[in-house]
Amino acid sequence: MTTSENPRTCLIGAGSSGIAAAKALHERGLPFDCYELGDRVGGNWVFQNKNGISSSYRSLHINTSRERMEFSDYPMPKSYPDFPRHDHIARYFDDYVDHFGFRDQIRFGVGVEHVERLGDGSWEVRTTAGETEVYDALIVANGHHWDPRWPEPPFPGSDTFEGEQIHSHDYKEETQIVDKDVVVLGMGNSAMDIAVDASYHSRNTYLAARRGAYVIPKYLFGKPVDQIGGAEWLPHWIRYPVMSRLLKFNVGRMESYGLPEPDHKFAHAHPTISGRILDRLAHGAITPKPNIASLEGDKVRFTDGSEVHADLVVYCTGYKITFPFFDEDFVSARDNELPLYKFMFHPEYDNLFFLGLVQPLGAIMPIAERQSILITEALRGRLELPPRAEMESDIAAKRRRMKKRYVASKRHTIQVDYDEYMRDLSKELEAGRARADAHRPAPAAVGAAA
Repeated sequence: MTTSENPRTCLIGAGSSGIAAAKALHERGLPFDCYELGDRVGGNWVFQNKNGISSSYRSLHINTSRERMEFSDYPMPKSYPDFPRHDHIARYFDDYVDHFGFRDQIRFGVGVEHVERLGDGSWEVRTTAGETEVYDALIVANGHHWDPRWPEPPFPGSDTFEGEQIHSHDYKEETQIVDKDVVVLGMGNSAMDIAVDASYHSRNTYLAARRGAYVIPKYLFGKPVDQIGGAEWLPHWIRYPVMSRLLKFNVGRMESYGLPEPDHKFAHAHPTISGRILDRLAHGAITPKPNIASLEGDKVRFTDGSEVHADLVVYCTGYKITFPFFDEDFVSARDNELPLYKFMFHPEYDNLFFLGLVQPLGAIMPIAERQSILITEALRGRLELPPRAEMESDIAAKRRRMKKRYVASKRHTIQVDYDEYMRDLSKELEAGRARADAHRPAPAAVGAAA
């Protein structure tokens, strides 16, 4: 680190990742200010969040189990269901902050408007409250599920379509779909949840797929699916082939439900977890369709030539990774790619950190907790990163492996396997501490001459 002995840190965001960093900074006695645009912690998990950018909806439940989502030193209440609702999670985050006692270091209702790196390496931060502060270090935890990515390019006829078009980000409750003909585009978790909601309230629900996906039930053999074979010591090349066979045995082929056959191997794209979509498809409550070809008047035409009347089209087409407080020519994620060492350390600026900027096959909260330990150890000078050339080589190698494994998609630029990445973070923590120790001056010998 090129910062001071006791660096003052700016933390952007108090969502599920930001509060993990705030707790790590607080318990190590490192001074910091956390800026949160909303009026409470929890970010995306706060339904009707006053920050105006939460993607939470009334029926939202987690798709990773309680025990795999909780922070290591603050378990979720056992009274919570295996897959809690959004308000359970938001309450848990509130309790976490109060339990560890750092709420007074969060500036609620204040966002970060602009950040500039000064000549001495410090950060000038201008807030929405009109204040300007200078910090030694910057932690970015503004999330990556808030800036909607619409279909690229737009479907023909979308500009003259007579119905309503929304992104899944703007879906909030069932009143938006009651007694409507609804087309949901996508095969991810949001698409499945919204299609299931629509199947109970709309006149007709159509699920359009741009490509096939593996749909994983929330339970296998009476256990939450993410608790089967979930362990940091188990490599993915063993875990996923076994899981693929279990899935085939318990669920069968996606084509049996009218869904397209996936064009990739299991775990070579982000899987979809849903305990209800296959049931609703089997009951005819949701009609599967191929990709949208065009929108014509009040109808949606699909690539197989069929067409349906539609009052509402919901695009579940993902999100952009954006940092509105940085000048675009300084730091930006073009095509959703930002080259970071271990998905968190900027190779050029040793006092700039990114938190929770991964798309895990699992929960983000324990990942953010472990990332926060690495960041705070670096801030204290107890962790040293490799030379820049070594970091850039590692970034390039990781990018090549991801392109070889995952389906080409802007979603998969930050994809990680939960257990494998957690193990990687632990190894980096150990290696970084060893590097720091190796470069720390040896203590003077007792009785040595002055």
